[in-house]
Amino acid sequence: MLIAKRSCADTCSRSARMFLGYRAMSRSLRDCYRLLNVQEGCNAEEVKEAYLKLVKLHHPDTGSGADPVKFMQVKEAYKAVVKHLAEKRAADSETEDDEEDQLKHMAPQHRQYLSFEGIGIGTPSQREKQYRKFRMNRATEQVLDYRKQKLQHEELENTMMVKDVQQSKKIKITQAVERLVEDLIQESMAKGEFDNLSGKGKPLQKFSQYPYIDPMTHNLNRILIENGYQPQWIVQQKEIKQTKEKLQNDMVAYRKKLGESLTLHSQKQWNLKCEQFRDEIKQLNKTVDHFNLIVPLLNRQMLHYNPDKELAIVLKKYEVCLEASKATSEVVVKSAEGSDTSIHAKNSLFSWLKLFLK
Repeated sequence: MLIAKRSCADTCSRSARMFLGYRAMSRSLRDCYRLLNVQEGCNAEEVKEAYLKLVKLHHPDTGSGADPVKFMQVKEAYKAVVKHLAEKRAADSETEDDEEDQLKHMAPQHRQYLSFEGIGIGTPSQREKQYRKFRMNRATEQVLDYRKQKLQHEELENTMMVKDVQQSKKIKITQAVERLVEDLIQESMAKGEFDNLSGKGKPLQKFSQYPYIDPMTHNLNRILIENGYQPQWIVQQKEIKQTKEKLQNDMVAYRKKLGESLTLHSQKQWNLKCEQFRDEIKQLNKTVDHFNLIVPLLNRQMLHYNPDKELAIVLKKYEVCLEASKATSEVVVKSAEGSDTSIHAKNSLFSWLKLFLK
């Protein structure tokens, strides 16, 4: 029993001496973090959790895993790390306080740059003058915009009013004419002027072109057509055809401009124009794709235009125009020659008469 107590006392005294030697040893914070198995940027809760885990592992009372030296090292490292974290928090709080004080100190100096919407440079009085001028110009522009919008609105209202008046007059005239015609028809029927008609007593064929169409549908279509309404796909179909014809005519005119015989320079220009024409035909084919998506009938869908075929058509048109121009020039030359011969004949006849009279 005495021997066990003495050995325990020796162990404690040895560990105490080693602990004092360890405290005398200057260990860096990096070693302390490494000893606790934590990162340097961790918080206090992570440090405490790692410390408790190591204390339970190396405490002298744990039995077989006891290591008094390691236990004292962990304890000292924990104190150093906690002290370092406290100092760091204090430094951060002081830095935040300094920044707030600096902002509070700077705020009155820069408040003027916030009061004038950031307009102007120079001293506060100069910036105030510039800001007043800016506000005056802005107010003037706003007043002019308001007046412009008001005038546009009034012009639009007047235009709509004129159209409404014209439409109402047209409707009134149409109704008056229809009423007059109806009165004349009723008067003629009362007199018996329609009794000798061959189709008397038979139903009228109001729509001879479309005998099986519903009268309401026919009237609705007639009203839409008279008011200029056209479905989108019809309008787009016309635009596609007009665009194609315009491209062809432009190419023919450009070919006429280059002349009949092409030089190297004009041939290069014609090739560039042909490439541009092919690109425009490709863009036109995209419009054809959109048209095919909205057209309601399959037999109304259009095929893509082939750029090479369209160029061939352009060249044929150019040849036709060239032949027509040549024929016109020949006619002009022949007429000019005929006039010259007639003049020569007249001159010769006049000369013979002069000789005869002599």
